[in-house]
Amino acid sequence: MAQDSLALEQRIQAIEHRLEIYNLIAGHPPSADTGADYYAEAVYADDGVFDRGPGLSGAAGNKAIAASLKSAGHQAAIAGGLAHFTGLPYIALDGDTAVVTSYLQILTPNKSGAPVEVPNHGASRGYHIHRVVANRWELVREAAGWKIKRRTLRLVDGSEPSREILRAALKAYEK
Repeated sequence: MAQDSLALEQRIQAIEHRLEIYNLIAGHPPSADTGADYYAEAVYADDGVFDRGPGLSGAAGNKAIAASLKSAGHQAAIAGGLAHFTGLPYIALDGDTAVVTSYLQILTPNKSGAPVEVPNHGASRGYHIHRVVANRWELVREAAGWKIKRRTLRLVDGSEPSREILRAALKAYEK
């Protein structure tokens, strides 16, 4: 009976960890789209790394990552209607570490298209999918909860780097 109780406790703890991680990842779009630097500072480890890939700025350290949300470029993107749209993340837990793999779309309002009326939803020129990226979030569990140690994203454009991120999520299923 004690063994069954331990297994149940471990399973419940794993569920709680997954829920905390889901919430952490789900907080990214609203924080990015509002410039909530305080959120980024809270969820990245002190020495966290944000690697956006070649040609895009990244940052190291939770304070620098948070500050990037207040940069002139990011604020201009927000003012232009920037919207981050994520897919359901795949979570691989391993004790006090986890690797999360997900997709992210960057959407922007289509400013030049003809308005389209949708019944009961008004008119809109629609949106443009600016980018789709594969994300690898490497997390560590600290006393204060799960933190992002490293986030790597790569453009899904047919090249190998994004496929490497996606393949790594399924490594445990390889034979």
